[in-house]
Order: sequence, then structure tokens, then C-alpha cells
Amino acid sequence: MKLLLLIIVLAGLAALAVWKTREEGGVEAAKYHYKRRGFLMSRAEHECYDALLAAVGGEYHIFAQVHLPNLVDSKVVGQNWRGAFKHISQKSVDFVLCDKAYIAPRLAIELDDRSHELPERQIRDAEVERILREAGVPLLRLQNRGSFNPVELAQQVREAVAPGVG
Repeated sequence: MKLLLLIIVLAGLAALAVWKTREEGGVEAAKYHYKRRGFLMSRAEHECYDALLAAVGGEYHIFAQVHLPNLVDSKVVGQNWRGAFKHISQKSVDFVLCDKAYIAPRLAIELDDRSHELPERQIRDAEVERILREAGVPLLRLQNRGSFNPVELAQQVREAVAPGVG
């Protein structure tokens, strides 16, 4: 009993020493500095979000800047799931509409600006489209024309969501 208590105390002291070493800038501690960003979205994304909220906010939850691993599963039988995860881990879409009952993804939305005209971005966009199509997640691409009409946007969403899902 005394030996067990001694082991517990020594383990606690060792954990405290490791924590203190890291706090004081020990070898294992990485000292990075961060500051809060002023905005979560760009102006165009915010305007699109407001229009989406007006268009379909009563029907869907709207999530911004969603990474692909939150939408699709990389653990597919017969493939290296770690490699598949790494392939999608740095990719995201601008918005995802989810049903309100289960928070299940129903539509991914990309807001295309001039950066989507660049060749490397077009390659990335084509790959994101392939991944979402294969996983059964519809994708709606919206052109950033400076303003968004909620009535037109609602129609585009209805057309893009898979039939019978919603």
C-alpha cells in the first residue's frame, strides 16, 4: 500500500516537473504567439452568408469555412486512410448547409472569386469537386458578383440539393 502511494506521488511529481519545464520554455515547448483575427469571413463571404441566412436559414443550419474531413470520411476499406486524410486535411469549402434535425450535410457551397481563375486553384477546385461528388455531397459554386439575391439563392440551393434530401 505504501509502495503504491509512493509510486503515485512520484508520478505526480514527474508530471509536474514536465509541465513546469514546458511552461518555462524547456526544449519541448514551442513558443508561438497569436492574436485574435478581426473577422471570421471576408466581406464577400459575409455578404453571401447573410444572403444564405435570408434564403434558407429557416430550413438549414449554415456553417462557414468547413474542412473536408468534417464532411467526408477518409476511412474507406482498402485504402491508406491516413494518406487519404492527409490529402483532404488542408482543404475546405466556404459554406455547408446542414439539415436542422441531424446536422447532416446537405450541400457544400464554394464562393468563387478571381483566385479561382488561377491554374493551381482550378486543379484544387476540380479535386474538391471530385471528392465531394464521390462522397455524395452536392456542391454549389457561386460567382462573387458583389451582391447576392436571397430569392435566386434559395432557388439555386433547391436545385443543387440532391432530390428527396432536405
